[in-house]
Amino acid sequence: MGRAKDIKLKVIPANIANEFIKKQHYSGKVVQNSKLHFGCFLDGLLHGVMSYGSSINKKGTINLVAGTHWNGFIELNRMAFDEYLPKNSESRCIAISMRLLKKNAPHIKWVISFADATQCGDGTIYRASGFKLVGIAKNTALRVNPKTGESLHCMQAHHLKMTKEFRTWKAYEGYQLKYIYFIDKSMEKNLTKPVLPFSAIADAGAGMYKGVKR
Repeated sequence: MGRAKDIKLKVIPANIANEFIKKQHYSGKVVQNSKLHFGCFLDGLLHGVMSYGSSINKKGTINLVAGTHWNGFIELNRMAFDEYLPKNSESRCIAISMRLLKKNAPHIKWVISFADATQCGDGTIYRASGFKLVGIAKNTALRVNPKTGESLHCMQAHHLKMTKEFRTWKAYEGYQLKYIYFIDKSMEKNLTKPVLPFSAIADAGAGMYKGVKR
């Protein structure tokens, strides 16, 4: 574990978290649904941020685990770390955040997150942190605005009332991978989709690391 064990997690204000994410996340964008922000500190300085919030597609996602209450799950929708942090920092920060959720928000039973294998990666950190792989889909949800060059998710387009225009834009080539982490292990039996072996990523040709196709 080395120096990673010295990392401290603290809840930080949205404005500080968002400023860090805009600088360090590959997309340069924040998720407006984010409500809970953990700052990852080493040597007294902020070197990472994890933002949690309601799922963009909450109605669709809640059905992934039968018997889930409306406030029974949360999405890890942004995660950004700088190069200062040592090896294993990401998985340690995730583990600490899960323990904090379990202690302080016991109504949250599981966490959903997505890996963007069109521009970033296929979820190496999630696999190292105990997440289950429950979906691999060819990307149609993330498209590029030809006027601005910015990426937009289909659910964001829906909320902005841009769905018709969005459908004419070109989708990024690649895959979207869906991961789930069970804080309450007893809920795993209620999963409505099969857990996929990690080898399915290579089988589907969905591998990506730091924006480069494997």
